[in-house]
Amino acid sequence: MKKIPKLALLATSVGCIAAFVGGALAAPASPHIKISMDQARTKALEVVPGNVIDAELEKENGAWRYSFDIKLNGEMHEVGIDADSGKIVENALATPSKRD
Repeated sequence: MKKIPKLALLATSVGCIAAFVGGALAAPASPHIKISMDQARTKALEVVPGNVIDAELEKENGAWRYSFDIKLNGEMHEVGIDADSGKIVENALATPSKRD
């Protein structure tokens, strides 16, 4: 029976651990979306023509959407745009607890 040198065994073990940890820590794949942030922003501003304070791409209830906080006449509105279809999925006045 052949003996495996300790250094080769150690190198193989470290390589396997690094591959496992690297895969586990890798960033999740980007979602497949059909409209861009700019397209969604344009649509949101058609609904609420104010100043965009915050914008993000988020997964909500299993679907990807863009969420925009838009300030208009001193009030904060939240407009959600489906990232796949471009449809408006939310248009509401933001409550203070939603903004914090």
